[in-house]
Amino acid sequence: QVQLVESGGGSVRPGSSLTLSCVASGHTTTTLNLAWFRQAPGKQREFVAAITYSAHSERYAQSVRGRFTISRDDSRSTTYLKMTSLKPEDTATYYCAATGDVILGGLWPDVQTWDSWGQGTRVTVSP
Repeated sequence: QVQLVESGGGSVRPGSSLTLSCVASGHTTTTLNLAWFRQAPGKQREFVAAITYSAHSERYAQSVRGRFTISRDDSRSTTYLKMTSLKPEDTATYYCAATGDVILGGLWPDVQTWDSWGQGTRVTVSP
């Protein structure tokens, strides 16, 4: 079982940047697809970004494309989410997720695709 621990959240003003980190343990990340999801109060958890373990290809939700960047450092068992030009609508708890399964093209954004989850880190964007 993979354990995931997120960090880096905080309260920032619109237009600011934050970088979230997620450290994995219990399993090598070299064979894990890694992702970030977020959940705002009263809303469903939604896909933000993902990165594959093979080609390190990236996928993004339309709402964050061009502003957020996902990356990984398998030597540190860590995935990162660099967030720039933050908006109030980015306010949410951000969760790291992982799976070692092969993911079919249309299933990346599905919560059920991902086996392991962290506890989340809170990001608040307000004036």
